[in-house]
Amino acid sequence: MIKSRVLQKLRSGGFVRVAGIGRVTEPWLAEAIGRFGFDVIWLDMEHRSFGYEVIDPISLACRATGMDLMVRVLKTGYSTPMRCLEFGANGLMVPHVRSVEEARQWVEWCRFPPIGRRGFDGAGVDADYMLADPIAHLRHGNEETFLALQIEDREAVECVEEIAALEGVDLLFVGPADLTISYGVPFQFDHPTVQRAIDRVAAAVIKAGKWWGTTSGSPEAAQKALDRGARMVTCGSDHVFLVRGFQNAAKEFGELTLK
Repeated sequence: MIKSRVLQKLRSGGFVRVAGIGRVTEPWLAEAIGRFGFDVIWLDMEHRSFGYEVIDPISLACRATGMDLMVRVLKTGYSTPMRCLEFGANGLMVPHVRSVEEARQWVEWCRFPPIGRRGFDGAGVDADYMLADPIAHLRHGNEETFLALQIEDREAVECVEEIAALEGVDLLFVGPADLTISYGVPFQFDHPTVQRAIDRVAAAVIKAGKWWGTTSGSPEAAQKALDRGARMVTCGSDHVFLVRGFQNAAKEFGELTLK
């Protein structure tokens, strides 16, 4: 069984650099990203069309390079976290957690007793395909996988202190775009109401002894988030790089002329 690179860095006082994929799900890309030195792949199932079958090969590529795999899950029920974890995810990100009750439900599904009520199989990637000692697997599942809950709705902000305090929740991740929409100020990221909400999340996390993260569209934005107390920042995604790359190519090659 493999220890989580994300948790190792967070527990040692460091921060985590995230690379997102969701369009190009072939494992070669995940392996290349790992060789660049990123800490974790963010595999987005919420907004993309692929299924659970991509998790196995991508998790293998992550393991080959010492990188974690974090899956942003489909919120379809108990089978969702089970499949992701057993197929090799080191961590789960749950979008739009709006209440303490929902947060508690995810803890119950993701953690083995006594913290939660996750079922035992022991034949998945997370248990070394049945080679791991069962008791060690239970302990490892609770200690070396992380649960990140997204705070991207005003309802969640109103109870964020209780969410952050739950045993089994490791990290809160602010989704700024949806948060601005929820507050009725779409994409006004510097709006005082939105900034106060982020401050409240940060304070709740510090009080609970947990960590928080957010998206960042540039190194400058990532540095501002780190200076604010965030410990997980995004460094781009395959979709963004593909679109921008072809957009730039279209502009540059559009200037060609015949003599």
